[in-house]
Amino acid sequence: MTKEDKVLVIQEIKDMLQDAKVVYVANLEGMNASATSDFRRQAFKQNISLKVVKNTLLQKAMEQIEGVDYSEMFESFKGNSALMISETANAPAKLIQNFRKKAEIPALKAAYLQETIYVGDENLGTLANIKSREEMIGEIIGLLQSPIRNVLSALQNKEEATGKAEEAAPAEETPAAEAAPEASADATEAPSAE
Repeated sequence: MTKEDKVLVIQEIKDMLQDAKVVYVANLEGMNASATSDFRRQAFKQNISLKVVKNTLLQKAMEQIEGVDYSEMFESFKGNSALMISETANAPAKLIQNFRKKAEIPALKAAYLQETIYVGDENLGTLANIKSREEMIGEIIGLLQSPIRNVLSALQNKEEATGKAEEAAPAEETPAAEAAPEASADATEAPSAE
């Protein structure tokens, strides 16, 4: 690879990293061509940008990104590396986990998300369990809707109870109302009989 080619590759990696909030570096070493192609397809379906990169070029590109210190990740850059960029924090980790059901690879080398760096494959489970933005929003909406549902349910139950009471009340009042005129009629008849 010529020096010009390296400069172009570094710039391409920098473009990928520029506004990235979720950056994973995975080890694909040992995956055959078929598995690698399948991994790429799955990444594409999940909107994960994937690029196999040389470690030295990846490190140089990361060093040139302003505002983010990726230096903790550099020690893990050995062997074959795949750069994974995603909008969803846990998507690359879940993709790696799904592939791990069949084989030991791919493995997580390092990840950067939510301004935190994770180094080592032992962090894969933690990263996979991080809730995505959409999941968090869904939970918040559910939590906000729960009290509203309770209030609406209570109001609905009160309306139903009030409606039943109103239906029952006229039926109870009718005999008493009818009995009252009879009593007053008896009262008027009684003095005249004397």
